[in-house]
This record gives sequence, C-alpha cells and structure tokens, in this order.
Amino acid sequence: MTQENVENISEFSFDTKYSTNRKTKILWILSHTIHQWAWILIALIGATSNAALAGVVPVYIGRAFNEILTPNPSMATIGRFALIVGLSQTLRGFLQFSRNFGFEVIAQNIERYVRQELYVNLLGKSMTFHNLQSVGDLMARATNDVREVNYMFSPGLNLVIGSLNFLFIPLFVAPTYHMALIATPTAFIILYALALWHYLTILNPVTSRVRQTFGAMNSRLAEAIDGVEIVKGSAQEDSEIENFRQNAIDYRDVSVEQGDIESRFLPMLILAITMAVGLMHALLLLKQGQINIGDVIGYFGILSLLGFPTFISLFAYSQISLGLAGAERILELLKTENNLDQNLKGYAEAIEGAVEFKNVEFGYDSSDLVLRDITLKIEPGQTVAIVGQTGSGKTSLVKLINRTFDVQKGAVLVDGVDVRDWYLEELRNQISIIEQDVFLFSRSIAENIAFGKQDATREEVIRASKEAQAHDFITSFGDGYETIIGERGATLSGGQRQRLALARAFLTSPRILVLDDSTSAIDSETEDQIQKAIFRAAEGRTTLIITHRLSQIRWANQIVVMRQGEVVAVGTHEELMEKSKSYQRIFSE
Repeated sequence: MTQENVENISEFSFDTKYSTNRKTKILWILSHTIHQWAWILIALIGATSNAALAGVVPVYIGRAFNEILTPNPSMATIGRFALIVGLSQTLRGFLQFSRNFGFEVIAQNIERYVRQELYVNLLGKSMTFHNLQSVGDLMARATNDVREVNYMFSPGLNLVIGSLNFLFIPLFVAPTYHMALIATPTAFIILYALALWHYLTILNPVTSRVRQTFGAMNSRLAEAIDGVEIVKGSAQEDSEIENFRQNAIDYRDVSVEQGDIESRFLPMLILAITMAVGLMHALLLLKQGQINIGDVIGYFGILSLLGFPTFISLFAYSQISLGLAGAERILELLKTENNLDQNLKGYAEAIEGAVEFKNVEFGYDSSDLVLRDITLKIEPGQTVAIVGQTGSGKTSLVKLINRTFDVQKGAVLVDGVDVRDWYLEELRNQISIIEQDVFLFSRSIAENIAFGKQDATREEVIRASKEAQAHDFITSFGDGYETIIGERGATLSGGQRQRLALARAFLTSPRILVLDDSTSAIDSETEDQIQKAIFRAAEGRTTLIITHRLSQIRWANQIVVMRQGEVVAVGTHEELMEKSKSYQRIFSE
C-alpha cells in the first residue's frame, strides 16, 4: 500500500504509481504535478522562450523603421532585420508547440491518475458511505470534476504561465529605449495583480457553487432515470420534470452569475489606459528629443504584448478556478473517513464455517441502532433459517459476517476469529451473499456468472448454471451464454436474475452461503428444483437462509426469530410453534 493508504484506513487498496498529499487541494494537485517534472520542464522552457522571442518583432520593426528614415537606407540591414524576425518567429512557433504539447500531456496524465486514485478510493469505501451517497453526484465528481482538473492545466495553466511571461518583457526592453519608460509597464503589473486578486476572490465561491449545482442536477437526473419505472408507474413525469427544471435553473443562474463577474473584468480597462498613457509618455520623450521614432514604435509594440495576458486571463483564470473547485469536491470524497480496514496482514485461512455473534450492536447511524445485543452461535455445516417481520434486522445481521458493515459494539467471529482480524479479501472470497435484489452487469451471461471467479472455464460455468436451474433458459437465447444482458439485468425476469445469482454463488463454492430471500421471484415449479440444488449446495457448508417460505424453514437445523433488532427465539420449527408467539405470528399473518 502507498503511504497515503496506510494513513487512511481502507476497505480496499491498490498499489498506485505514487502517493499523494491530501491535506489541502493545492498540496494534492502539486503532489500529482511534481511527478510530471520532465514535461513541466519542457513546457516551461517553451513558455519562457516563446515570450522572449515575441519581443523580437517590435524591437526589430522599430530598428527597421529608423533605418528607412535615414538619408541612405541600407537594404542589406533591413533584409537582415527581416531575416532575424522570420527566423525568431519560426523558432517561436516550435517553442509554442512544445509549451502546448507539454501542458496537454501533463493535463492528460494527471486526469488519468486522479481518476485511478478516485476509483480505487471509492472501491475502498464502506457500504455505509455508499448507502448515504448520491450516485449521480458521485458520477459528476468522477467525470466532470475530474475533467475540470484536466482543463485547469490545459488550457488553464498553459495560458496563464505562457501569458505571464509576456508581462515582464516590457520591463526588460523599455529601459533600452529610456529608463523612464519602465514606469508604465510597472504600474500596469501592480494594478493588474491587484485587479486579478479581487477578481479571483469574488469568482472562487461562485465557481464552487457552479460545481455543486451541477452535481445536484446530475444527481436528480440519475435518480429519475434509475427509477424511471417507478416514475412512470406513479404518473409522476410532470413532477420530475419540474424538479429537474428547477435544478437546471439553479445551475443556469449560478453560471450566469459567473459570467456577470467575468464581464466586469477590470484588467481590460487597465490595459486600455496603460496603452494610452504609455504612448503619450513615449511621444513626450520623442518631442524632447530623448528617443527617436523607431523607439516609439518599438516601445508601443512591446506594450502591446501586455494584451495577451490580459485577454487570456479572463478565460484562463476562470478555468483554473473551476479546476480548483472540482479538485476540492474530489478531495472531499478522498478524505471521507472509512471505518473498514482491508487488514492485509490479517488472518487468512480456509473457513470451516463456525459463525458466532457476541453481544452485537449495530446501526447505520450510531444514535439509531438496528441490532441490539445479538448473541448467537452457528456450528460449521449448519443450515440456519432467519425469520422475522420486515425491518427486524435480518439482512443487517448477515452483512456483518463478511464485513459489509462493522459492529458498533460486540464482535462477529468466523472460526473463532473476529472478522476485523481477518484479511478482508480472504474472508469475502469464502462467503457468498445472494440478495433478493440481484445486481447484474451489462455484460454477457457467462461473464456475470463468472464474476466471482474470473478464471472459471466454460464447463464450470455451465455446471453451476445447471445446478441453479438456469441452463435451459440461457440456451434458449440466440447467443446462449454470450447473450449481453441489460444494465442490472433489466432484460431478464426476476426469477432468471435470481437463478443467475445462484449460479454465480455455486461457481465460487463458498464456505458460508447466505440466501437473502433469494427465491422470492421464482415460480413454484422452478423453486422446487432450486430447493434441491440449494439443499445439495448446503451440504458441507454453513448456510444462512432469510426467508418466509415454510418449505425452506423446515429443513433448517435451527431457526432464529428476530423482532425489532433482537433475537427473540431460537429452535426448530416444532419447538418455536409451541413456545414463540413472534414465530407463530409470522405464519398467522
């Protein structure tokens, strides 16, 4: 793990090319930038030399003008001046290319590494984090905000650094005509810096709101599209359109506010005054005979170079401000505390299947517990049915076993070892949880089944599918196992999705199998077949079944009854029907 991954606990980590400093957004950006030092050097040489050569044109045009005004102008001298101008601008073009190319490579590399850092970090976040996070806002940060960091370097910093060098050319050239002429560009630089500071002070909060409102708009859009079936089924299209319209208006309004600030960019006015004052000063010195007409032309041409940093800064500094706002939003995610540790040096042995809950308390919010004082022991190879009314904490309980969540108090033990002391990957590789809401990827059926075992052969995939009673419907598709299913398995029925999830579990052959109402969307005939497959799969491994189906409950070794986050009874079906009112109530409803 990198130094940063060690300092910040992570559920999942990945060896990255270098570590980053996440104390502030500036340090974070610099820690990415410093590793591009070779390209930075190329870009800076190109930017500095390009600006210096830009001053060659007005200087030699002034000299050529003086030569023309002499009684006997030398065409050879004028030709030499023209050649110098031509060669210098050819070289300048190459240097400008080096600057642009260097900054573009820096920008693309940084975008790549920022995306990787953010993606790895998001995979390392606990489910508590993801359950509270808007997917739309996450996508806005992972795509648009990362892109703004790219634009901050190119064209943002590219134009800023390239144009800043133009500010100092008049300071070096003006004294060669007359020392007094340095006053005007010096005054401009001071006023320009003050105006720019004021501009950025009022712009930065607005650009932050631009990124925030974009994230809110994107979040609402993602939710509406993801839940489009509910929206249509509830006839709420008009309501969702109005909500999105309001979010779009908020984004538009803050973008207009940004444009309003940019339209009042003071350096434009300062430049106009500077050009007028500078020309008047030069003409006054000409009248006094202290400089010649060529010096006036050269000096005015040098002052004209101030136009590039002035005009370009209107766009470039806004781009940098947006990039910094995007970086702040990304860093906010990266720095969010995570309470699950991958524990690379933890316990890593083959699971036998013993599971024990010792005085367990858990809540998604520490002030609102979902599970209270759970004490339960499951022997290796046992099949345990967990029953209870909706909201009694059944799913939360089983998700503590593979550390999808961590307890607030007490301990969950697997083979006598606290799950927090296990190497997380080794623990999860041997536990499979099949939920009622099955998630499938927009990939082939074979890839979905083999997701937990990427190196599985086709024969292994087919065997697992047959065990889950999925082979027949898979082969009925034109492309069979290569059929691409829609996102979340939208092109499949609920029963088909659950059978694929069962096949995925059977393929990995977990030591602990958890079935969270996983046959709820399957018809009775298919259920009977899958019940036999589950019964075979349960042999030799610990199996926990969350269900209300009596057919599944009866063949469990023990039944755990939960009510309002507590275990209220444990026993067989016959025992509980006699002594547990909560259990009786489940089958009387």
